[in-house]
Amino acid sequence: MDESAPQGMTACDVLVIGGGPAGSTVAPLLAAKGYRVVLLEKARHPRFHIGESLLPANLPLLEQLGVADEVRAIGMEKWGAEFVSPWHAHRQEFQFGEAWDKSMPYAYQVKRADFDHILIRNAARRGAEVIEGCKVTAVDFLPGDAGAIVRAQHDDGRAAGWQARFVVDASGRDTFLANRFQIKHRNPRHNSSAMYAHFAGARRGDGRAEGNITIFWFDHGWFWFIPLSDGATSIGATVWPYYMKTKGQRTLDQFLLDTIASCPALAERLKDATMLTATEATGNFSYVAERNHGANYLLLGDAFAFIDPVFSSGVMLAMNSGFAGATAIDACLSRPAGAAAALREFDRVMRHGPTAFSWFIYRITNPTMRDIFMAPRNVFRVKEALLSVLAGDVFGKTPIWNSIRIFKLIYYVSSLANCRRSLAAWRKRQRNIRPIDDAGVGVGP
Repeated sequence: MDESAPQGMTACDVLVIGGGPAGSTVAPLLAAKGYRVVLLEKARHPRFHIGESLLPANLPLLEQLGVADEVRAIGMEKWGAEFVSPWHAHRQEFQFGEAWDKSMPYAYQVKRADFDHILIRNAARRGAEVIEGCKVTAVDFLPGDAGAIVRAQHDDGRAAGWQARFVVDASGRDTFLANRFQIKHRNPRHNSSAMYAHFAGARRGDGRAEGNITIFWFDHGWFWFIPLSDGATSIGATVWPYYMKTKGQRTLDQFLLDTIASCPALAERLKDATMLTATEATGNFSYVAERNHGANYLLLGDAFAFIDPVFSSGVMLAMNSGFAGATAIDACLSRPAGAAAALREFDRVMRHGPTAFSWFIYRITNPTMRDIFMAPRNVFRVKEALLSVLAGDVFGKTPIWNSIRIFKLIYYVSSLANCRRSLAAWRKRQRNIRPIDDAGVGVGP
């Protein structure tokens, strides 16, 4: 029994809730600094998860964590992204090697079960105490700098408790602390749902393009097509909420297959494919918490905010938040005089990532944006800057932002030049993002 903790409790410096990419990044970084870190994960790895497409900006983070070789062994090389539009006669391919910074020309597609397993095992190997099958049930913050009491239950029913100096919420879409504090809100500017499954026998690209992600636009949203190294392909439909209400009495498997059939370009790629996994679905894809930190706690990755998976930014943002969080926590625990400044920088980083992607995400189904994506030009290096965003290069020193501002200006001028179409598209989007109640009727303003 640790005498520094109340009876029945174990003392630690940092308790991390969640063993996904954010939690499994911050835990080993803090353990390496000498802190006593406990990571609690409610599931047991490996476990199924979506979000299989990494970005080139992930690779330096994997190197710093010491897992680059392990991820390379399970990954399918991804050199670019392809966009397919039923409103255009051609397909458009983007190569990451043509981004502003030419040093990050590829990424990986990974099975998240394998990828997350590598990360959480690395956290344990580097000094964090990793406990799987243990679900946090309560967090009670103590007065002053005493930290928090964290209570949990093992999957065999045993209760456990810790007194931690600092708590990290890396619970992903469970948003444990944001729910507890009632600070999680639907993003009023975006709303989407998704359904997804793995398929065998999907037709892929040739040569180096075999591992490319493909985005297929269709009337009700967009599809992802993500090739994996074991021959499986992840297929998902991200749709407006109203569309999910059209499922009716169909099974979810049949609903996904029917939705695929409504996108001829994707259906052709899957004409000889068979479904490997049962279809799963999720709603309320877009949300944000009012804050990402407070006295003795941080919210990382999806526990703070999530927008939409169209640019595969989720894993990169989660891991980057782990690095930023480790720096901030180290300051709070070891250099209190610098804590306020460290937390301000953490807040800036946490908000910058979603902001950098959200402008594009809010407009990705707009006909003007589709036109620009399907016929990109590199005037004032705007294509290189756009590719840098697609590669996840939004936190470094690559000087893309003036060109991004020019890209946005081109978008606005093009929208004004087609003002009737733009106004109709804006009105349609406002209808599409409205939340839907159980009866399938739009609710809210």
